[in-house]
Parts: sequence; C-alpha cells; structure tokens
Amino acid sequence: MLILGIETSCDETAAAVVEDGVKVLSNVVVSQIDIFAEYGGVIPEVAARNHLEVMMPVVDKALKDAGKTWGEIDAIAVTHTPGLLGSLLIGTLTARTLAILHKKPLYAVHHLKSHIYANWLIEESSIASEKSTLDFPLLALVVSGGHTQILRMEAHNHFEIIGTTRDDAVGECFDKVAKILGLPYPGGPAITKAAKDGDRNKYKLPKPNVEGLDFSFSGLKTAVLRAVQAELGLPISHPSHDLKNHLNKTQIADFAASFEKTAVDYLLNKLEKAYESNPETKSFVFAGGVSANELLRKEAEKRFNNVFFPEPKYSGDNGAMVAAAVYFEIKTGVQPIDPYKLNIMPRSKIS
Repeated sequence: MLILGIETSCDETAAAVVEDGVKVLSNVVVSQIDIFAEYGGVIPEVAARNHLEVMMPVVDKALKDAGKTWGEIDAIAVTHTPGLLGSLLIGTLTARTLAILHKKPLYAVHHLKSHIYANWLIEESSIASEKSTLDFPLLALVVSGGHTQILRMEAHNHFEIIGTTRDDAVGECFDKVAKILGLPYPGGPAITKAAKDGDRNKYKLPKPNVEGLDFSFSGLKTAVLRAVQAELGLPISHPSHDLKNHLNKTQIADFAASFEKTAVDYLLNKLEKAYESNPETKSFVFAGGVSANELLRKEAEKRFNNVFFPEPKYSGDNGAMVAAAVYFEIKTGVQPIDPYKLNIMPRSKIS
C-alpha cells in the first residue's frame, strides 16, 4: 500500500510517499528555521503563509522522488491536530482537495501518534530485521517543542497517556534556556553543540518535583535564569535578554552542559518510574524532535533494553511518519473520512 503523507503542524512543510507503513520512497521537507532564527521562535501567521507558497511543490517533488503517479497512490494521510491552526489549515485543505480531485481515501492523524510511528520507518533499500524486534507492550516517551508525554501502547493504535507535562514541554525549555545563554534558535541543537565543551557537573540545577509520571519544566527554566544571574553577580531584576552579553564561552558551555544533563536525567528518571509500574514492557520508544538529542540517546541505551529511536531525519516533523501512522491505523480497521467534513482540532489527546 502506497500512502502520501502531508505534515504542516508547525514550521515544516513536508510530504512523503511510504510503502506498507515502513519503506520510505520519498521524504521532502522544507523548513522555515532560517526564517524564524532571527526571532527566536515561530510566528504562526508567517508560518502559514510560507506553507501556502511551497505546499504543492513539496507534494509534487515527493511523488517525483518516489517515482510514483497519482494513479499508484492508495491513500492520502494528513496531520489534523494538534499544532498551529493556520499551518494545519494549509495542510488539511491541501489534502482534502487532492483527495477529492484524485478520488483517494483520506485519513487524518494525530501529530504525536505520527512521531511514535517514525520508529517503524526504514529506507527503501534497508532491511527491516532490526525494526521487527519492536515488540508490544511498549512505553513511548514523546519529547518535542510542544509536547512531553509518556504513553503505553498495548498494540498498534492503542494508546494510553500515563504521564504528561503540566506546563511547558522539554523542547520549549531547551529553546528558552538557549535564548538566556545567547545561543541560536532552535535551542536543542545549539545547546548540544555548546555542551560538548562544558562541564556537566559545574552547576547543580534542581529537578522539578512533580508527583507520579507527570512533568514540569517551567521551574527548570527559572532555575537556569537565577543560576546565571547569581554566577554573574547580577540582581534577579536584570533582564534575561542581556545576560548573554556578560557570559564568557566557558560559562555558556558549562551552563549548557549542566542544563542538558539535568533535563535528560529528569526525562529518563520518569521513564524508569513508568517502567516500574509497567514491568511487562518489552520495548522503549523515543519520539519527537528532542529524541535526536545525543545525550538522551546515549543515556537511554545505558538504562533500558530494547530501546528504539527514529533515524535523526525522521525525529523532526516529516510526512513519512504521518503516512506510517495512517498505514497502521488502516491495518487496525480505521475508516477514511469524508474530505468535505474534515475539521482541524486544537487538542492534544491521542485518539
């Protein structure tokens, strides 16, 4: 089965053709990172306009790269929630229109579900034997700029959220800490790069104290801010945007390394706690943009057995993961939707 996947939930315009939920025949992503680097974050209205400009060229290239025609495509998959409403609108309208024009069944999929299914993706020329060991039940840690959750999967398309952030997501925390340190957007890769030259034990940062399996990251951002101000001997009233002008390279590297270690430890400690409550777990899956973090991958493999991460190019937003998620939805009996009735829904619960 060939599925065209379309993804526009934030600032990447993406389309891909995937065969049988695992073989990636094409994967085209146009990122707006260069546009928003100057602002340190995404501007929703600007993101939507840029999606509109490149959406159809991206879809056309995905078909061309896969060597497929519309006659060979079996279904269209699109992200419909959660995300920036303007961005989602461009993707869903495109998918709806294409489904009507080419008489293809249309499936709308949850963004976080797609990130989890990125772990099943392989290149067309790859051998799937390694991925075949991904067994249920599994625990999935979804970590991105907008979400931090632990989910339990009993089988394909059966999700139970057992832990979630009560405020900010870990990826957003990376971005804000990077801004305090004067590092470029996006913050995740910038902090990882700076941390390579830093001392991970230089600054003792507190891990948020939240009961159960839930997370909180708002306090960790504040802790970094106060630690930087204290290190520089500046009052807490000193504006955060000016701190970078007082930090030297060694201090930036040490703060980046200390923060990264604290955040990774916090995430994995929660996952270990989830495992204690679910000892029957056979696999551990990481998903979302922060899953590309090198320290997270290294430490996770030390703590857990049968650990899976998506290939780095599939950890961020992309159309291939959308197509993969819909393939497994179809396998479990999910029916296509009426393209005339698809609505975008600003919610975060997987269903």
